[in-house]
Amino acid sequence: MITQKVKKRLIGKGRGAVFTPSDFLDLGARAAVDQALSRLADRGVIRRLARGLYDYPKHSPRLGALSPDIDCVVQALARKDDHVIQISPARAANLFGLTTQVPAKPVYFTDGPTRSKQIGRQSVTLRNAAAKTLLGAGRPAGAVFQALRYLGKGNVDAGDIDRIRQGLSDQDRADVAKLAVKAPVWMQPIAQRIADDGYAMAA
Repeated sequence: MITQKVKKRLIGKGRGAVFTPSDFLDLGARAAVDQALSRLADRGVIRRLARGLYDYPKHSPRLGALSPDIDCVVQALARKDDHVIQISPARAANLFGLTTQVPAKPVYFTDGPTRSKQIGRQSVTLRNAAAKTLLGAGRPAGAVFQALRYLGKGNVDAGDIDRIRQGLSDQDRADVAKLAVKAPVWMQPIAQRIADDGYAMAA
């Protein structure tokens, strides 16, 4: 039965997973998937966040079902619409520990149309952006270039570079090196320093 197949897959993804019907179309026809998700939502197994958007919520003994991770929500929307998504400079800087400030209104950049999406009490803005802003979108390397945008030209020091490096795997740093040639000129030597311990940042 398709409902059981859908349930098995989402349980395999773990609590906190966010998904749309398009994530299950290999299991059956769209109408059957929609019906399966509707059944699971009615049973309280999953939660309907918005039309065509669900999550398998994390639970707190004190608070009950927790709000979904907004990054996971946006990535699910990107899969659904076949668009790329890039986090904002401020969000990237927060992820790497370069700032403790968290944007009050999440903004993400995309190759799709500019629009807003209401998820529970939170509003998310998806803003159309040029290809240069979407460099490495959806990958840790993309977050690196966004974090550098947040810091700005002439404001990146050795401590910033060390913090960014600590948040990357060897594969991520290799990705940064590969994409560096497409980054703004001022970012290129900094990106190489992030990617390579032996690289001396240009003065």
